[in-house]
Amino acid sequence: MSLLAELTAGSVEDAQRRRADLPIADLERLAAGRAPALDALAALAPIDEVRIIAEVKRASPSRGALATISDPAALARDYERGGASAISVLTEERRFGGSLDDLRAVRAAVGIPVLRKDFIATSYQVFEARAAGADIVLLIVAALEQPLLSQLHDLVADLGMTALVEAHSADEVSRAADIGATLIGVNARDLSTFELDRDLFGSLSARIPSGAIRVAESAVTSEADVAHYRAAGADVVLVGEALVTGGDPVSTLRRFREV
Repeated sequence: MSLLAELTAGSVEDAQRRRADLPIADLERLAAGRAPALDALAALAPIDEVRIIAEVKRASPSRGALATISDPAALARDYERGGASAISVLTEERRFGGSLDDLRAVRAAVGIPVLRKDFIATSYQVFEARAAGADIVLLIVAALEQPLLSQLHDLVADLGMTALVEAHSADEVSRAADIGATLIGVNARDLSTFELDRDLFGSLSARIPSGAIRVAESAVTSEADVAHYRAAGADVVLVGEALVTGGDPVSTLRRFREV
């Protein structure tokens, strides 16, 4: 089993455990009772400067522990103060140390869109995202067969949210385009091997439909990395490790936005 398959299976198993305590009918009522999702496409629309999605991330399978983050809400407020256009919250429990409680805390603390970043493969997880206040939901093309990818993408839209559809190859970009994705990410990290290729975004960006917002993900440690992605056509750059390990996320974000 690849690492991506392992992570996806673990997230689905954890969701099934939660479902035993909260049936989907009850979850759907919670999701319906939420205030409408924020307009992520408007928040991330291309402008003269790069947009940043700043990530709340405690750990990763490739790097291990990164930061304690005892108060994700406080970190999210710093991100907003630094000019982030949206905030990504890792909710995967086993290898990233996240939770839906982190997402709820961040949603309550900021006024910009919040992304549930997890290994989503069931409708229950999508309803969980909306019930916890997510505005954006990550869908990883490599983890999903095309019919399920399309089904989950449509459900995200039906609930008023936006799907960030993540690709790692030309074929996966085509699959994202085929379902009408309007927010398409290219992750420099191969989620099967966890190897990094910072040039992957540049090699695929021209394949992303002109009407979609282009997001470059991973392999960002400095302003030079942000500039590299921007020059390759990125409208948005998702940054995690550089912010949680860099000391002062506000000044780091401001520097990144100035490239």
